[in-house]
Amino acid sequence: MNDNLKIGSYYLIICLIWGSTWIAISIGLESIPPFTGAGFRFLVASVVIYLLMRYKAIRIQTDRNSIVLYFAMGIFSFVLPFGLIYWGQQYVPSGLASILFSIHPFFIALFLKIFIPKERLGLIRVIGIIIGFTGIVLIFSDSFNGEVNSNVIGMLAVLASSALQAFIVVIVKKWGGHLNPLSMNFIPITIAAIVLIPFGLAIEGTDKIIVDWKAVIPILYLGVFGSVVTFTAYYWLLKRINVIMLSLIAFITPIIALILGWLIAGETLLPHQLFGSIIVLLSILITNFDNVKTYFKKRSILGVSK
Repeated sequence: MNDNLKIGSYYLIICLIWGSTWIAISIGLESIPPFTGAGFRFLVASVVIYLLMRYKAIRIQTDRNSIVLYFAMGIFSFVLPFGLIYWGQQYVPSGLASILFSIHPFFIALFLKIFIPKERLGLIRVIGIIIGFTGIVLIFSDSFNGEVNSNVIGMLAVLASSALQAFIVVIVKKWGGHLNPLSMNFIPITIAAIVLIPFGLAIEGTDKIIVDWKAVIPILYLGVFGSVVTFTAYYWLLKRINVIMLSLIAFITPIIALILGWLIAGETLLPHQLFGSIIVLLSILITNFDNVKTYFKKRSILGVSK
């Protein structure tokens, strides 16, 4: 598989899986409290990554820079962001939560300006981000229903999670280029499991845990696919494509969630939702305009040379 096809495939896989995780988290919360559920998700992911590393004979990099990044990722990419998301989704519907998290590209742009000023953002990308966020708000405009004030704390938790995720992505983009995409997640995810499981059991207790399919299946799905597959692919892509383009996954996942709701749960697709989806896709084309132009220019040159 050539690199372009691999990049496109990984991007699509991440969008599809992360688009389904909002629903999976909501289902899981019916049977297992948030911090405990997130902890067991990462325990499953940690075991799977360890087995894959043993199978592929991949070693953990132990230089000082790598160790600092491992612990930074553990806290700012997993423990705090996912603790906040799981906790916040107790009070915020999954659709509204996905809208709030989709502000992620704005945070990426901000942290890029601070930490990697050489990484060119450009007016076109800024316009594309704004148009994309407008499309997301339009898609889920009926999710607000006048209940925003009652969910303020949960909403702030999701926004904080989005900001923390953006911060660590930019940090890894700047200093983590030498890390293996698989092994770089092992220690951070293990840290998350070690912190969240005891913390969750201590403050949430065990009396609220119901061991049924609503607890087991979401944890397995979120652990293997929502964590191992997606984060490995995500950090592989981070080394190869523009970080703003990668951040636009946050715009696509709510659309995937919407489509899955229509296909699986029989939810209705309304005209404003379809129109909003078109706006989001247009924003992605605008944001990636330079790359699209370069691609067709190369194709044109190749055609002339023949």
